[in-house]
Amino acid sequence: MNEQRWKRLLDKIHEGNVVPILGSRLLVSANGQTSFQTEVAQRLLSNHGMEGEGGDLSLFREVSEVVAKLKQTVPLPDLYDEVSEAIYGVTQDAGFAVPPPIVQLAQIADFRLFVTLTPDDLLARTLKTRCAVNEVIHSPNLPTSEVKDLARDWKERQGEVNLLYTFGKASMAPTFAIHDEDVLEYAHNLIADGRKILSVFLGELQQRSLLLIGCNFPEWLSRFFLRATSQKRLSEHARRSWLIEQLRPEESFTCFLSSYSTNTEVLSDLPPAEFVAELHRRWMHEQGAAEQQPLHPANESPSPKAMFFISYSRQTDRARAETLYQALRSLGVAEGEIWFDRNSIEPGQDFQRRIIDGINGCRYMLPLLSQSADSRQEAFVFTEWGRAEQRRERMNREFILPIIVDGDFKPDLYSFESVRIWRDEKHLDFAHAPDGVPDKRLESKLRMLVRDARKDILPS
Repeated sequence: MNEQRWKRLLDKIHEGNVVPILGSRLLVSANGQTSFQTEVAQRLLSNHGMEGEGGDLSLFREVSEVVAKLKQTVPLPDLYDEVSEAIYGVTQDAGFAVPPPIVQLAQIADFRLFVTLTPDDLLARTLKTRCAVNEVIHSPNLPTSEVKDLARDWKERQGEVNLLYTFGKASMAPTFAIHDEDVLEYAHNLIADGRKILSVFLGELQQRSLLLIGCNFPEWLSRFFLRATSQKRLSEHARRSWLIEQLRPEESFTCFLSSYSTNTEVLSDLPPAEFVAELHRRWMHEQGAAEQQPLHPANESPSPKAMFFISYSRQTDRARAETLYQALRSLGVAEGEIWFDRNSIEPGQDFQRRIIDGINGCRYMLPLLSQSADSRQEAFVFTEWGRAEQRRERMNREFILPIIVDGDFKPDLYSFESVRIWRDEKHLDFAHAPDGVPDKRLESKLRMLVRDARKDILPS
């Protein structure tokens, strides 16, 4: 994908004219080796003593294929409960992390409409760290009292994003798709009743460009989805959409698009997760240039009245730091009240000086602790922590709040000198924000710190 194409896509995103459609290929770990679907499928098999029977499952179709196996001996209504429990269980496992592509897409604030093709709540959970989320669930089996559409005044609802679950949302009821026949029924329901039950949301999709990322559709469903979200025949529709899939030029679907939907561009040079990472990097670069300038311009030190300083390992924990930043913003903390360096590389010497000035001037220091950061042999983040401890020794109030961003909350795991002092000698209060998402206790703590800072914003 060349620079001109990236610019065209980013321009449309900035205009609010692009809707991302998220598929199962985005639910992968940071190393790209572990699929969320695989973990859910393995848990289902394990529950039935079939641990060794998952080797022949198709990648990103594991749950559907396991359900096909199990429904021969397990009543189908029970399988909806089991799949829902498995999804919940995987997300609650120690060490579970929201897949990076989901975190990255949730951070692109120009997206106000999202569509997910998976039944989990990972995207909604991540979006809620920075804004309100209106969840619209499409399901033929949903009780009438729970059916809702996109609000007609959604554009005026600032600070809110809208998320459509095309194939239902996991729950202890048969209100989400767990196998291929379910998917067919949900697709039929969109054809038969879509204009009645989702008229506003579908109308918005039909007017905007779609960014279909890692959808892993069967070919028939890919064709259907493009047509269902188009006001006209594909051959007559002028809107531009992008399909992020590694399809070969000779595949029949690729040939179909090149013949009948010439404005749908297949971008196959990057795997879906890598595409999202690059999109996120480019969007954040543009935003960073605008947002960081007021806080620490090139020739000035940052405001000494910054409320929070987020300190993190740039090499390992940038996405987690961004998530925490958005959580602070959702609590009403202004951009200029947060020192957050979005650079992905270690700072140069001049900028190091300004960072130290930021530590000396902020009200609260938030060091983000992770095992990946703790394992580094050398990094400027350790200088930040050491300088923060030097300042803390002179203070007579709360200043440092160490935040563990790993899935496990185990302060004893971290061995760096400053962390050991905070834990063993100073008995500081450690907090928990898995992948940067504050738990209830930390959220309450941050609200209290903001309230206290509003009363007396001047540093001690």
